[in-house]
Amino acid sequence: MTDHDSPLVRDADETNDRRPGTPRRGTGFLDEPVTLPTTPSATVGPYLAIGLTWPDGPFAVAEGTPGAVWLRGRVLDGNGDVVPDAMVETWQADPDGRFAHPDDPRGGVTTPGFRGFGRSSTGDGEYAVCTLKPGPVPDGEGGWQAPHVDVSVFARGLLDRVVTRLYFADEVEANAADPVLSALSEADRATLVAQPTEDGWWLDVRLQGDAETVFFAV
Repeated sequence: MTDHDSPLVRDADETNDRRPGTPRRGTGFLDEPVTLPTTPSATVGPYLAIGLTWPDGPFAVAEGTPGAVWLRGRVLDGNGDVVPDAMVETWQADPDGRFAHPDDPRGGVTTPGFRGFGRSSTGDGEYAVCTLKPGPVPDGEGGWQAPHVDVSVFARGLLDRVVTRLYFADEVEANAADPVLSALSEADRATLVAQPTEDGWWLDVRLQGDAETVFFAV
């Protein structure tokens, strides 16, 4: 010790075992392994559908557009219960297989008024997006992907979105040749294929449990 040491250092009692009011000098070094206790897992609250949706969000095309269909379905948790405050986003090509994006090497969309993007909450128990059925798109290896819609789901308990696809049950030949569907088992393929309804198509998204939807790493 030196004259410059603080009183807490000079008066430290090496024999003190946490006696109140008496400082104790440590070694300054760790003398046993560091252990980090488990911290509570982070989550996201049920605010997605409140702050991130807007009235025009579900309309990739205006309602009443010739050929417009509704994509609908539920988002279900591991117990099979509806998640009432999830948010679903869709992104797709137009009927000619063109994307509403300048990076599409074949050029932009050919369908007036089609923006390719939709966003819907599940506040009424299901998501609903008004759009046009897409055409096939190149697979990047000289072949074609079956008509499909890219679907992102945001929900409570998810730290990041989960991404899947919606295919169409009437595209039998295209689905059979699709490189993504071809790589899946019959049961897994069924989680991605929407079934026809009176005004469009229906596909539930199951986040966990039996018949869990196939999700993709992106």
